[in-house]
Amino acid sequence: MQQFRLQPDSPKPVKTNFLKQLNKQQYEAVTHVNGPLLIVAGAGSGKTRVLTYRIAYLLQQHHALPQNILALTFTNKAAREMQERIQNLIGERASGLWMGTFHSIFSKILRFEAEKIGYNSNFSIYDTSDSENAIKLILKELNFDPKEIKPKTIHRKISDAKNQLINPSTYKSRFINSTLDDITARVFEIYEVRMRQTNAMDFDDLLIKPVKLFQDHPDVLEKYQDRFKYILIDEYQDTNHAQYKVTQLLAAKYKNICVVGDDAQSIYSFRGADISNILNFKSDYENAVEVPLEQNYRSTKFILQCADSVIKRNEKQIKKTLWTDNADGETITLLENFDERDEANRIVNHINNIKLRHGYQNNDFAVLYRTNYQSRIFEEAFRRKNIAYQLVGGLSFYQRKEVKDVLAYLTLLVNPEDEQALLRIINEPSRGIGNKTLNDVIKKARSEGKRVWNIVSNVETADLYKPAKQRIGQFVNMINRLRDELEAGVSLLEVTKMILEQSGYMKDLVEENSAQSLTRRDNVLELQNAIAYYQQNTKNPNLASFLQEISLITDTDKYDENKPAVTLMTVHASKGLEFPAVFIVGLEENLFPMGARDGEEANIEEERRLFYVAITRAQKHLFFSFSKMRFKFGEEQRQARSRFLNEVDSGVVRTETGATIYQTRNDDDDSQGRSGMEIEYDWKSPITTKKPSASASSYTYEYDDDPFMPGALVMHPTFGAGKIVQRNGSGKDTRVVVFFKNRGQKTLMLRAANLSLINQ
Repeated sequence: MQQFRLQPDSPKPVKTNFLKQLNKQQYEAVTHVNGPLLIVAGAGSGKTRVLTYRIAYLLQQHHALPQNILALTFTNKAAREMQERIQNLIGERASGLWMGTFHSIFSKILRFEAEKIGYNSNFSIYDTSDSENAIKLILKELNFDPKEIKPKTIHRKISDAKNQLINPSTYKSRFINSTLDDITARVFEIYEVRMRQTNAMDFDDLLIKPVKLFQDHPDVLEKYQDRFKYILIDEYQDTNHAQYKVTQLLAAKYKNICVVGDDAQSIYSFRGADISNILNFKSDYENAVEVPLEQNYRSTKFILQCADSVIKRNEKQIKKTLWTDNADGETITLLENFDERDEANRIVNHINNIKLRHGYQNNDFAVLYRTNYQSRIFEEAFRRKNIAYQLVGGLSFYQRKEVKDVLAYLTLLVNPEDEQALLRIINEPSRGIGNKTLNDVIKKARSEGKRVWNIVSNVETADLYKPAKQRIGQFVNMINRLRDELEAGVSLLEVTKMILEQSGYMKDLVEENSAQSLTRRDNVLELQNAIAYYQQNTKNPNLASFLQEISLITDTDKYDENKPAVTLMTVHASKGLEFPAVFIVGLEENLFPMGARDGEEANIEEERRLFYVAITRAQKHLFFSFSKMRFKFGEEQRQARSRFLNEVDSGVVRTETGATIYQTRNDDDDSQGRSGMEIEYDWKSPITTKKPSASASSYTYEYDDDPFMPGALVMHPTFGAGKIVQRNGSGKDTRVVVFFKNRGQKTLMLRAANLSLINQ
């Protein structure tokens, strides 16, 4: 588990005058101790400072005990940052704080109280893929084809229901509006029973099980109410109904609940976040005090003015006016691009220019996009120009197959009832235990109302093929031996090495000797490094805690701000971060803002808040970017610029109407049929041809007096006016790519195109 306890390893000087560092509004928020408090913290207004100083004030000057303070965050990164700041302020006096993410804190409480809700303390935590696999198995048992009824869709509907504290019986009686709902209800009911049988909880359970625990056991609730006399919640606008309810229960006795958030940054409705939680805080808590933090310390005046001009168009919001003492700064640059490749290459060019002008490093830059698939073009552009980058939000290390395989072995040592872990590795690597055997084992378990582990542990009584019984018996004996080693005190790292050796997993990877298997082997070795690091840096390391800790790692936790690389990430992943220079790309209709999806109407107010979050990540330099053409579904389509660009204060934005295409040419055209030269073009100015570096495997074309060159304005009898942006081939095979203002891009054979020049 990601547990943050401040350790008094090295005494640090205690700061007694830290309150002098606060502005008037921050001071009011820090020193208002008793009763409910709403801190409306605008972007870049120092909310982390206010939270940490408030905790330090409670401990040092209000004489609260560390164990009486509960501080809830949404990311481990935020909790770590607060931990470090508090320790710098007051040193070892803060040891014993309960500080961490909602999921880590409440999973810890659930482990203490597991028996009261029918679990044991070593329950597994299922990630999304584990839950979807469990649902897939249930669908098959109900004779549904998982290819037609997607486990991902069913899981999303179940998750939405659970976050609204809707149980299977309520869902079945009140929420059946379609065949899919009916299937969901049937799966939901079995899923909940199966999770309890296998001693497992999913991410949603970590929030809703505490609500049931507190409601069903008033004595347990009162115990934790008396422990957590002071509750602080970061990013309150991102809380869902379950988080709202559980903290409301905890705060009911003493009412000392302080929430910090910004309604303008509520961007997680797809996860169940409910903006009404922050909008209605003052009506939920009688005599609540509201303190706005309106001074921005992060961004220039122009960037702040830009953000304000956008967000003020939303109707649902708490009124506030952000201001800053920072300089006006540079105007925001709007890049108009020909297509997505042009967009990526121009941004690479701007990054290099800014680095030269201001001495910035790669990690001073971030490229923010609406959806993950947009990263590919930028990755290619950065690789071509040898610019280091880090991709945040891709496949997590702990989601890789080989890593999940080893973790499944480890999970069985602490929770043999975990069905997903067992089924994942009972034949991994191959032991000759086929799908038919496993299906027979599962059917026997279901018919007898037993767990799968019960069946395989007593495999001699099962009606199975004798060799299958023998192989299953050998697997069970191995797991039991390894569990005995762990219980005897053998270190977690050594037990992991035993697993890899006795299971034959590492031998299998080495003997395959392919590039892929060697990469998988390296990932397994890296997992061992993670385990070793955990052992060395944890006071009382144990396997259950390690498994919990890695199960709660978020995308943001993978971001390394010190890595010398440009950051590529979605806007959602960027929340809470800041960069000297930010590029917000793909600002086109039905991309940003995102259009209606899955039968739901587009939430334009939330999309606008998302744009606001993106803008306010920038400290000094901000770029907007959109493309006139973009490949979608294998075809190049015209794009309409985002409506949000029309909402921005035009007084702080300059438009760069030219477009630059930097493309390399090897001997073959690229996958989209483009080849040729590196060129720059502008509808208002002639083309310039740029010769690539001597080291590049590319070249420029040499032209004679032929007027139909890139940059020429032309007229076509059918398509109208356009501009030549590329020319390929020679002689009779000469082709030109023309961008027509009213018809988009066309590739034409020059000898048959019947083009005429427009006087320039």
